Parts: sequence; C-alpha cells; structure tokens
Amino acid sequence: MTLEEKLELFQEQITCGKNVYTWHYNAEGQLLQSNCPFENTLAMTLAVFGCKEQMYDYARTGGCPLILSAPVGLVWAACFEKEGEELQRIVVIGPVFTSASSFSGIKQMIHDLNTAELMEASMAWRHELLSILDQIPTLSLILIQQYALMLHYTLTGEKISSSDISYGSGDPPTARKIPSQKKDRHKIWATEQGLMRMVREGDLNFKRAMDSSTGVSAGVPVQSADPLRQAKTSTIVFASLCTRAAIVGGLSPDQAYSLGDSYIQSVESAKTISEISALSDALYEDFVRRVHGCRTNPNLSSQIQACCNYIEMNTEEDFDISDLAARAGYTEYYLSRKFKEETGVSLNNYINIARVERAKLLLTITDDSIQEIADRLHFCTRSYFSEAFRKFTGTSPAKYRKDCQ
Repeated sequence: MTLEEKLELFQEQITCGKNVYTWHYNAEGQLLQSNCPFENTLAMTLAVFGCKEQMYDYARTGGCPLILSAPVGLVWAACFEKEGEELQRIVVIGPVFTSASSFSGIKQMIHDLNTAELMEASMAWRHELLSILDQIPTLSLILIQQYALMLHYTLTGEKISSSDISYGSGDPPTARKIPSQKKDRHKIWATEQGLMRMVREGDLNFKRAMDSSTGVSAGVPVQSADPLRQAKTSTIVFASLCTRAAIVGGLSPDQAYSLGDSYIQSVESAKTISEISALSDALYEDFVRRVHGCRTNPNLSSQIQACCNYIEMNTEEDFDISDLAARAGYTEYYLSRKFKEETGVSLNNYINIARVERAKLLLTITDDSIQEIADRLHFCTRSYFSEAFRKFTGTSPAKYRKDCQ
C-alpha cells in the first residue's frame, strides 16, 4: 500500500464516528487538499489565530505531532512528513472542540477578540465562522492525541507515545467529559494510587506509567467558566498528593513541603494552560527523582546501582544479564556474583521483582489482559508470569486485580 493509499484509509477511518477533517499543506504553506466543506473559512481560521505560522516554525526543528489551539477552544493536530531534515508535507486534523462548550459563549468570545490578526481579518470570515460553529465536531483531547499518533505512524512508520507530542503556544484545552459512572471513579482512584506509589518508591520508570494513565481523568471536576483556574486547581491538588507521597517515601517533610510550595506558587503564577501542563510533568518527575535519590543504597557500588536503575527503568524492554554485563563492563559471571554480594538478591530475581512491581501497576491502571501484561514484561509464558507474581506477592495476578477493584 502506498503512502497516499494509507493516508486515504486513515482519513476514512477517522470520519467513521464524526466528520473530522484533514488538510494537506506543502512545504511552502500552500493548501493542497482538504475534505472540509468549509475549506476557505476554516483554512483562514488556522491562519488568523496564528496556528499555521506556529506549525511551520515548529517544523524547522520538530518532527513529532504538534497540538495547536485557538483562544475560542478550537484545536488542530499537525503531523509532518520529512525526508531527512527537509519538510515535504504537513497533514492537519481538525478543527475540533475538546468539550461541549456553549456556542453562545464561544460566539461572544469571537466577537470580543481583538488581536491584530482578527482586526485584519474580514468581517465576512468572522460571520462565516460563527455560522458553522455548530458543525465543528467535539472530540476529547485524548482522542485527538491518539489520532495524531496514528497519523504520525502513517506518515513516518515511527511509533511514539503521547508524551512525545508537543503543543503550540496557545492553551491546549483540557476540559473533557467528567466521568460519572462508579466504575470510572474507581479507575481514577486506582490510577492515582499507582502514580503515587511510583513517587513513594522513587520509581524511575514513571514516564511509561504516565503514558498508561493518560485519559483516565481530566483532573479535579470543578465546573468553571475559567479553564485556566480549573487547570491550576487540578495541578495544585496533584502537587499536594505528590508531596505527601514523597514524605512516605522517605523525603524529609521540610524538603517535601518546600518543594511542593514552590511548585504551587509557580502554578499560581502561570499564565497559560501549556505552562501549567509543563509544571505538572516537571513536579512529578522532580518528586520521583528526589525520592529515588534518598532511597539509593549508599552501600552499593556505582556499577551495581546503575544496574539497578537500568532494570527499574526498562522493565518493559527485552534485555538479559549479558546486556547488563556489557553496560557495566563486567563478565556475566562477575556481575552476577557482585550483584548478589551487594544486594543480597540474585540478578534474575531482582529483574523479576522489578517486572512484578510493574505488573502490579499495569494491573491497577490498565485494562490489559494478563497475557498482554505477561508479554509486555517479557515473561516467556503466562504461567511463568503467574508463578513469579505469586512468588513475590503471595497472590495471583487475577486475584490481585480483583482485590484492587
């Protein structure tokens, strides 16, 4: 299948649920193709709000998907086709709304906006945009991110995660449908417990867990007309949870509270949702790394500590003792003997313990089957996974998941 056929198939797939439009731009900024019936109006909308300029500026150095947003709540995802460093094409998905906002409120915002770009735009464009707002689909930001990852793979053949997605300088809306079912509330609680456990344990493999938990919750369900205030509230609550988890993990109360207070003050001073999102990621990583630092065993040699860190950070990677020995500059025999001498645990057991700990998190925050988790953590069979899990936890994976629920 050619690239054009793949793109055509992708375009058909994302329109199965709602009319999500796609746009193809060349390297010079010319619109080559679109399936949007309001092509002129919405192409101008991308330009008027500065999003088109942002994506071409980003394309000079960036290659991962870019989420763009306008102040009125419209969102686009841009993906890039390159040959080496040369831009060939940009494929854009959107625009969409990421929450079921009041159209009357959005229309008032468009009337009230007086940026330089809007002042130069024609009144005819403004009236046309107002007339088609109710025909623009509403999708969650999580779904837009997933579409962007799929499109990036279609264009490049590269599989990436949501943490690789970049955002434009506008505020990416975060308002999403608030889970109301009891099961969803439990899923939020379970995910929160998983993330806080990683802080308590100083688990350096936190980025994979963050990717797995993406989309479970939009944050504190505050009903507010001010999305910036809502984002601040959610991040402040998150900072407080991380602070307490870090204290349980061994960080001193003075250090933990000082760090939490510093981040909370930065969140309060933030001007955009993009800035708050970056602060949220930074504070989580900061707490995890500080707890890891205070829990590092001073009796371990640097080579064995580095080996422990690598195992904990790469539980979902396929490696063996020979790989670890090569990294440490030891023979397999010497590494195995030295590891057991310093930690009191055999190297194979330590690897299995780390993978079982990851399995506990995946059983808590994902819906992956036990077989999928066993494969993901490179246990050769489901029965071997269950045997190892029972050995280190005293229960089976299925019972552990059931007890968590």
